Amino acid sequence: MSPTIKAAFWMVGAILSFTTMAIAGRQLGGILDTFEIMLYRSLTGLPIVLVIATLTGSIATVGTSKAGAHLVRNVFHFTGQNLWFAAIALIPLAQVFALEFTSPIWAMLLTPLILRERLTAMNLLAGAIGFAGILLVTRPSASTLDIGTLAAAGAAIFFAITNLLTRKLTRTQSLTEILVYLTATQVVFGLVCAGYDGDIALPDLQTGPWLVLIGIAGLCAHLCLTTALTLALATIVMPMDFARLPLIAVVGWAVYGEALELAVLAGAAIIICANLLNLRASAGNRAGNIAKM
Repeated sequence: MSPTIKAAFWMVGAILSFTTMAIAGRQLGGILDTFEIMLYRSLTGLPIVLVIATLTGSIATVGTSKAGAHLVRNVFHFTGQNLWFAAIALIPLAQVFALEFTSPIWAMLLTPLILRERLTAMNLLAGAIGFAGILLVTRPSASTLDIGTLAAAGAAIFFAITNLLTRKLTRTQSLTEILVYLTATQVVFGLVCAGYDGDIALPDLQTGPWLVLIGIAGLCAHLCLTTALTLALATIVMPMDFARLPLIAVVGWAVYGEALELAVLAGAAIIICANLLNLRASAGNRAGNIAKM
């Protein structure tokens, strides 16, 4: 079996995991607040990460030299994930995913500030096209620009910053270290934010299974996506991730009775085109740099 086909199978796992996490988040909306969801998600994920890291021996790669960088990264991730769970409970699932797909565009635009990399004319064109898609999805006005839409858009920006900071960390630190710090710090963040008022809702028979599902699905999604990227180029893998949008649109329609809005789907298509253009431009830049070496 070719590496590309293997990557495709891993991406199927990532797509199903992200979709499962969205459904579980929707089921918990209105029952638990986002801080409680994040607390229990991390409490589920941390033991799994530690056990796997110990069994594989990679726990030895976890150090403290970049503890500050991990802390900063995970503050952005924690904020973005809370905004994402908030949006999941407030607006149609397809709209959340469409806005989430703007994250690579925001990452590209923020690259000069965080990674000190230059943007090309093609990058800027991709950004402009993506912004047009955002306007079509959100249709900003006094009646449409609500808290759920703002939360989803904010989540995309915070995820973009998280991804850029992750790229910096992966230059010197192991994936195991990143995951251990991610789950451990977010247990602390969740405990502080959920418990500042002295009232943390405990899981019960209604919420417990969904919380476990979120924890497992979140880890599986990142594992599948990371593995796929080790097997094939991002220009091959990332377009597969866009299959999440039609899948979640169908789920939202079939399970929650959400309308399949043409404007959202059209805007999402424009955003996806912008991402593909950006991926192609990035691949061309890398090829040019290699040729100069």
